[in-house]
Amino acid sequence: MDTPDLAIRLRRAAFNRALAEADLAAIGPLLARDVVLVAGTDSAVISGRQAQLKSWKYEFAAPDRTIYTRTPERIEASPVAPLAFEHGQWRGVSLSGRELASGSYSAKWRKLGADWVIEAEIYLTLA
Repeated sequence: MDTPDLAIRLRRAAFNRALAEADLAAIGPLLARDVVLVAGTDSAVISGRQAQLKSWKYEFAAPDRTIYTRTPERIEASPVAPLAFEHGQWRGVSLSGRELASGSYSAKWRKLGADWVIEAEIYLTLA
């Protein structure tokens, strides 16, 4: 049986892969319907799966688009509910290889059925 730690790390790897491959169809199932993302620099809020997919579609269309990678450092599972918190580092690199930004993030995951989905993410830009 997968532990929440392993399952979430695998889901995060799938999300990173989908971002690198500009695969919107792979991103959708990783997000809760009412997912919320708070961006790192301007604290823009992207609320809802459809809004986030629209944002990624726009991002993927840029000629020298940014590829974002999230690297989990710690997963903390709740002992009383099907919830977990992921803490880690993120970075954005252009397709041409230029480092654009990086920082810390936290994500809240919820287990729905057999799968873990992202309910919320918040990013802090440090560089």
